[in-house]
Amino acid sequence: MTRLLRESMESRGKTVLMIAYHFPPAAMGSGHLRTLGFAKYLPSLDWEPVVLSAHARAYPRVDLANEALIPQSCRVHRAFALDARRHMGIRGKYPAFLAQPDRWISWWPAAVYLGLRLIRRYQVRVIWSTYPIMTAHCIAYSLSRLTGLPWIADFRDPVTSSVATQSRMTVSTQRRWERRVLSRATQTVFVTPGAMQSCAERYPQVYQEGRMTVIQNGFDESFFSAFPEAKPNQPERPLRLVHSGILYPSGRDPVPFFTALARLRASGTVTADDIKVTLRASGSEALYAAEIKRLGLDKMVTLASHVSHRQALVEQADANALLLFQGEQYDRQIPAKLYEYLRIGRPIFALVGEHGDTAAVLRDTGGAEIVPLDDVSLIEKRLGEFIRALREGRALKAHPDRVQQFSRHHAAVMLAGVLDRISRQTCIKSL
Repeated sequence: MTRLLRESMESRGKTVLMIAYHFPPAAMGSGHLRTLGFAKYLPSLDWEPVVLSAHARAYPRVDLANEALIPQSCRVHRAFALDARRHMGIRGKYPAFLAQPDRWISWWPAAVYLGLRLIRRYQVRVIWSTYPIMTAHCIAYSLSRLTGLPWIADFRDPVTSSVATQSRMTVSTQRRWERRVLSRATQTVFVTPGAMQSCAERYPQVYQEGRMTVIQNGFDESFFSAFPEAKPNQPERPLRLVHSGILYPSGRDPVPFFTALARLRASGTVTADDIKVTLRASGSEALYAAEIKRLGLDKMVTLASHVSHRQALVEQADANALLLFQGEQYDRQIPAKLYEYLRIGRPIFALVGEHGDTAAVLRDTGGAEIVPLDDVSLIEKRLGEFIRALREGRALKAHPDRVQQFSRHHAAVMLAGVLDRISRQTCIKSL
């Protein structure tokens, strides 16, 4: 009888409720791509995703073209949500209690109500939610307690670094919710080994119970399937170096790189005819523009505006080399763009912490010159050597066979394995 009941339960469709604030048509960096990748590839692994996201009004910026990325078979449901700063603030200021644990707390009650209906309608077996919007975990926490369903809590960023610049109240609230999530979630997933290690140090019992695992970010091969064939990386004038994405005055500061480049220009090693640097959608443009002007790099460095994800990939593939900025304070994080950089296969000049997770991936895959973010003299020396290697066509590139481990499909296979395991465990407990 037990065997027949188990087979009956397993014969039903396996559905996972995926709670994610970032999802198309959101146009905020690459935050939506992880959930989108899982939603795309899980059906081939016998899991049907149902996505519970926020109403598009809650997004600071939308790109309706992004909706074409959602698989036609993917069921997406949206609950009422507001952004406290934009919808409840005055000139960007709002009472702190309206943004605990984050500015999208209004999403919580409506999403729980809708989530309960979706769980019944689709006979959901497992709940999955993703951070850095803590409200997504709050919703999953509530649904798991109300239904008894197992829950996978996905952390795309560590809580400690995500709220480092926030108010004391927000830091306290988020850390309190981190404890609740770790205590309640059936499994907690991290995107880097360092992030998991950091959490394991704070919650050793959860780690010892085997409730922590790593499923790294990656690239979606389908984004490259209809991609124009990248031309051979032959020496040309000027050489084009590209960085795509946000930079910060702290942790991802490009000013030491600018300073080193200015020194190379002053020594006659490079000129504006030799090299062009594009920083695409970097943020803090006014600050960086002032530094570029001060250092006399106006003709060598361009601060370019935001473009679509596909246009950014085409630009990267057309470059001679790619730039990466990731200081030591982010040693336990890996920028999502790195995996697409690796798939594109251009040489990488990486200004990263040499002992961090980003450096570890780059060493494993090859194809990168690794330099500390803030050592101007060493950057000057290594950048000069890197430029000469590009000119002579001998700059290293990542090994394609090692890069394949970071495909979105591979990540979905790993998640499906976790889903299968905790679903079976729940099934057995219910018998």
